[in-house]
Amino acid sequence: MELLLDLTKRYTYADYLTWLDDKRRELLDGFIRMMSAPNMWHQEISGDLFGELRNIIKNNKGKCKIFAAPFDVRLPRNGEKEDNLIYTVVQPDICIVCDLSKLDKRGCLGAPDFVVEIQSPSSVKYDLHDKFTLYEKAGVREYWVVFPSDKFVLQFILQADGKFDEGTNYEEGEVPIHIFDGLTIDLKDVF
Repeated sequence: MELLLDLTKRYTYADYLTWLDDKRRELLDGFIRMMSAPNMWHQEISGDLFGELRNIIKNNKGKCKIFAAPFDVRLPRNGEKEDNLIYTVVQPDICIVCDLSKLDKRGCLGAPDFVVEIQSPSSVKYDLHDKFTLYEKAGVREYWVVFPSDKFVLQFILQADGKFDEGTNYEEGEVPIHIFDGLTIDLKDVF
């Protein structure tokens, strides 16, 4: 039986938990954003980048944990913890959480330290505007937007004023991982 949801209605995380079908969705301020299945290229880059980041964490004995979608990240506005008061749930392609107290059996409650979104033609505006604003307000320390077809990474770093910088474009070479001082990823290992 297909679940029929009103895309004009505002929902909470409590509602989200009742949707037991196999469709992928996110909630932005209570409104449903349907997600399509990622293509092969997206998954290949996601896997390579996840592997590189995971190895960096393991090889440096980091306490942070890395997760790949689907993994629910709940972003309450004012520190709410109750499911019926949380209106934003996203599934970043990759995220790293260093404050392990934010993790529970359902995912992450609060902003991850590091988020990666991998572009598809239908998600450019969503990732560069809606999610950019959302991650900035939530306090994500580092946000990468990966463009598979053009083979570059756009990196945003949260500044002391709570705003992302203007972004740095990396097309080749080493990309610094700012949440891990002195550590980098070589883009030739990703693309």
